[in-house]
Amino acid sequence: MTSTSHSHLADPSSPQQATLTFSTPSGRHRTAPVRFGGRGSRRDPQLPQVIRNALLDDQGQQCVQVRLTAADAANPAARALLDTEAGTALHLHRVLDGSPYAPLFPRIIGHELDAAEPYLLYEAPRGVPAARTHVMSASDQRVLARDLMQALCLLSSQDLVLRGISPGTVLWDGTSLQLWGLEGAVRTGRPRTRWGRAPYCSPEQRRGEGLTDPRDGVWSVAQVLYQLVTGRPGPTDRAPADLAAHRVLAETLRGAFAPLAKDRPTPARLLDLLAPGASRRLALDVPADGTSPHREAFEQALRLKRQAPAAEPPHEPAGPGTGEVVCPYCLENIQLDVTSLFVTDSRMQYQPLNPSGIANPLRRQDVMRGAVQKCTADPEFPEHFIPVPYLTYGRPLTIAMVGQSSTGKSHLLTQMIAAITDGGLEPFGLKWQSVNPEQHARFVRERVQPLRNGNVLDHTGGVGLDGFARFVESLLITDAHGQVRPVAFFDLGGEDLVRTDAALRFLLGVDAMVFVVDPALALPLPELDHARQRWGLEVNRDGDLAFATVLDRLPKSGPYLEVAAAMVLGKADLLRFQPPVDRWLGEDPPTSLDPAQALEESADVYGLLRRHAGQAWLRPFDTIRRCTLHVSSATGGQEAHGRYPVGAGPRRVLEPLLSLLAMHGLIEVPGGAEAFAVGETPTMEAVPLPEASDSQGEETK
Repeated sequence: MTSTSHSHLADPSSPQQATLTFSTPSGRHRTAPVRFGGRGSRRDPQLPQVIRNALLDDQGQQCVQVRLTAADAANPAARALLDTEAGTALHLHRVLDGSPYAPLFPRIIGHELDAAEPYLLYEAPRGVPAARTHVMSASDQRVLARDLMQALCLLSSQDLVLRGISPGTVLWDGTSLQLWGLEGAVRTGRPRTRWGRAPYCSPEQRRGEGLTDPRDGVWSVAQVLYQLVTGRPGPTDRAPADLAAHRVLAETLRGAFAPLAKDRPTPARLLDLLAPGASRRLALDVPADGTSPHREAFEQALRLKRQAPAAEPPHEPAGPGTGEVVCPYCLENIQLDVTSLFVTDSRMQYQPLNPSGIANPLRRQDVMRGAVQKCTADPEFPEHFIPVPYLTYGRPLTIAMVGQSSTGKSHLLTQMIAAITDGGLEPFGLKWQSVNPEQHARFVRERVQPLRNGNVLDHTGGVGLDGFARFVESLLITDAHGQVRPVAFFDLGGEDLVRTDAALRFLLGVDAMVFVVDPALALPLPELDHARQRWGLEVNRDGDLAFATVLDRLPKSGPYLEVAAAMVLGKADLLRFQPPVDRWLGEDPPTSLDPAQALEESADVYGLLRRHAGQAWLRPFDTIRRCTLHVSSATGGQEAHGRYPVGAGPRRVLEPLLSLLAMHGLIEVPGGAEAFAVGETPTMEAVPLPEASDSQGEETK
């Protein structure tokens, strides 16, 4: 990937008029008439974004539009690039707006990224690309170098590295800098990928080696300054031979040309060389993120959970020693009965099966895998059949999705199972197999494939008990030790929850819960107002009714409920530019479970909900001892006219399930399942301080 070359002047000879509705940095929607200066041009021949001049007529505001054509927008990689640019611009706006450092970066006016031709609007660029400057004076060199280092320090303070800094992305108006190319931003510590153009990208960046480092930008800045001083590019992998001949460069940037990032000075050190004390002043001027009180509350909640005695799970395996399991349809206890088995014929009709007549053990095993048993545990329940493997591998691990009907549980669960079938469990030493090939094929055909093709799924059908416990799918999961366990997924309805004995019996046997939080219901953020208006929703400060109903029904034998749980902030694409959602949605799929990272994500989501939604929405975490919190998006974007314009792109859908599997021991994690859920007990917390004696107390008075 090359760096951005800024050609922001479009052909004004053929103005176009339109009306745009877009989100402003505050999250509000704005509608304005606009006139465009021509069709625009690509910022870089190797990048998809097109830029053109525009005038917002409602305020006479000059700006530029950065957009994707419909053809480019069909490419998920191109959309991801525009998302990165928008997220970086909005993040810098939140942190720097109103500060003296805001002019160092482009100022975003608005964005619309779920359209067929997504776009960003910026205030008109200030200055011209440094690529058009042949040689710069020594006094300008110092000012430009200082501004560049200030920009790098600000990015570093936000854990961002701006790849692709080049003379094309550095704009200079004769007195100050504006740094573009925000599509090249990446978080510090991410694996490097090839990006940028030699000699401006660091040698490690060019090769795609190691992890991103703020000192990658130091190399780029040094190369830009060298070209502005000498009028020619420098070497691609070492310091220029004539560096000593250029006093300003030699005094401040000699170490910046080191081939390895670890040998280069930090942006803060170079800034202090150019302007002593500037890095400290800059750090003081950047406001704190305001999350400390909520992180402290999270740590205190975990501390209380660690100190509470762990109670025995309130339920035992159904029918211990009898092979009984809970029927996923009528929710009654059943066991294998070889006299009630059936298989389907060529017309998909059930025919009785007598396995005793099959002598070949391999054929018998294969036939039994495709067989079903008629369940007669509840004579009043409609006729239903249970796959035989569900009855022959011990007690299933039951996982219930909980939330109101609008939360997107069905889409999340569908993508979760799709991720499993795509091999998402393999890095964790797990293998999967369908409990019943025919039923699984139907699930893929009716749920997975339509969603992947961009279709919005209908609400889950009411198979089950009065819409309360809907059986969705079951799989056989084999752990790293070869142990096989059925895993059954249920969808617990929202407003249809009813108090019945059968439902209560079902909850007595549930092993794990996934509580899905709808951000439109929970978070009174202005960027969600448009979604609420579209869906006819209002913020509910009292929490999710389904959460409360289920938690009230679960049996409690100690200070906390012992069922394993994961809370999921769903539809997170609605908040993909809102911290901390922006960070976690951008994380790569994990190949191992890191307890520290899991707790960090939990702390971030806890803080977001506590700060904006209120404690009622955190009731599952406060009530259940082992509960992790996650960010997830089943579709990656919002639907339009019953479809997702560029298909449904799931993000972080498997992580909640991985957490539940770890808490149930199917995935081994450092420190054990208990520490994974509530953190390890620090030494000072584990060993109480001895009480001071009276004499010691007198001495200290």
